[in-house]
Amino acid sequence: MRIAIVGYGSLIWDLDNLAPFIKGSWSLGTGPKMPVEFSRISPKRKNALVLVIDHTLKHDCATNVIESNRCDLNQAVEDLAARERCGIEMVGYVDKGDASYKAFPAVELWLKNSSFDGVVWTALPANYRLETGGDFNHLSARDYIKTLSLEQLAEAWRYIEYAPEVTDTPFRRFLKQDTFWQSLDFSEAAQ
Repeated sequence: MRIAIVGYGSLIWDLDNLAPFIKGSWSLGTGPKMPVEFSRISPKRKNALVLVIDHTLKHDCATNVIESNRCDLNQAVEDLAARERCGIEMVGYVDKGDASYKAFPAVELWLKNSSFDGVVWTALPANYRLETGGDFNHLSARDYIKTLSLEQLAEAWRYIEYAPEVTDTPFRRFLKQDTFWQSLDFSEAAQ
């Protein structure tokens, strides 16, 4: 069984403890289109905004694929959950015979047309509203970033700037035009 791992954020540059369980390198922009946005506040990333699949938003982004070296879908789910430091219920999966409750048609269609037998991806929920009390939009998200400490802001900058170019979300396009965001440069601190 060939299993694909879909990534769209930090997984691309930080495999962490998933590294022993993959083979090959990332194939950028070849995964299923997903409604990905920076609409999760992540304690793991110092309260920076991070990418998640957010079905409340009406856009799709390209995603990236790397192959798991596992032949068992359950093992691939457990590997990704360990990397994300979450329960296995926060990992979506589809195989050509069965789907998790996290599956959606674009992923199923992508899998059907791929050479893979199964696919796994991180399915942590968006939590922006829960954490801030307000709806996610470009201005409120930028204003949230402005409230971060210098250390948190450096992590937010690193996460957003290091996300693959193919992860071209509306918020990322907004930030490319935003004078506050463009005034930041933590490239030396990120190394």
